[in-house]
Amino acid sequence: MNDGWNLLLLDEKLWVLSASTGVPIYDFDYQSFFPCTTPWQRSKEVVAVGRIGAFDDYETVYSGLLAEGVMLVHSPEVHFRISQLPGWYPLIEDLTPRSRWFSEIPSARDVEQDFHWPVFVKGIRQTSRHQRSLAIVSTPEQFESAMEVYQNDRILRWQSLVVREFVPLRPVEDLDQSRIPSSFEFRTFWWRGQCVGAGRYWWEGRTYDWSATERHDALALAEDVARRVNACFVVVDIAMTATGRWIVIECNDGQESGYAGVSPIGLWQKILCIEER
Repeated sequence: MNDGWNLLLLDEKLWVLSASTGVPIYDFDYQSFFPCTTPWQRSKEVVAVGRIGAFDDYETVYSGLLAEGVMLVHSPEVHFRISQLPGWYPLIEDLTPRSRWFSEIPSARDVEQDFHWPVFVKGIRQTSRHQRSLAIVSTPEQFESAMEVYQNDRILRWQSLVVREFVPLRPVEDLDQSRIPSSFEFRTFWWRGQCVGAGRYWWEGRTYDWSATERHDALALAEDVARRVNACFVVVDIAMTATGRWIVIECNDGQESGYAGVSPIGLWQKILCIEER
């Protein structure tokens, strides 16, 4: 097990493998808020939630930990299904913008076979720091320029490319012209099919909140998604379109996801309550 990784038993109910990543929106000091014990009999296999940052190679990490008696809560197959668009998109195609992914960098002409400009472009797992110029592409010329950057970007160059139908979203804020505009978007966490956290995705900048009716409708959609992808710890990001319809932005593995506007204390309290039952 890597130095800096800590295997903790939270309140005698849940094993968490944690590490500090230096990202405040992701890191959480479990020992300051919950009773934690660390003794562990290596002869006994435990199932743990990995909170050690984004996985460069989940299968390798999973196998290495398994050899030491620690099984991450998601198998490599489940991790792929909930963290990469080709895994979750076929399960929720009717709830999210139309998408296509490419194993090699496509040309603008390739894109035009399936989409009209503008399009939304991202890596198979994520964008590069929400850069607008690499995500919202309005012309073939802009697309070709963006692809040159993609091939050298440290976050994007190892990912397959995804092109998505551009759907205008309900705006919240657009002060930084270099960043994707903040929209009426929310992050939701689901543990064993139950919602354990929900909050605004754009946690910095202008505050925004949903009404009781909006929250009800949004969580109903997210719950349907969590049921379809069928994983222990999944994140579903949802947003309202400019016409007032809720859609799914993406799914993620809860092990890798930042908290955004969700209270980490409240989230882990709810997970522990579920585990107790």
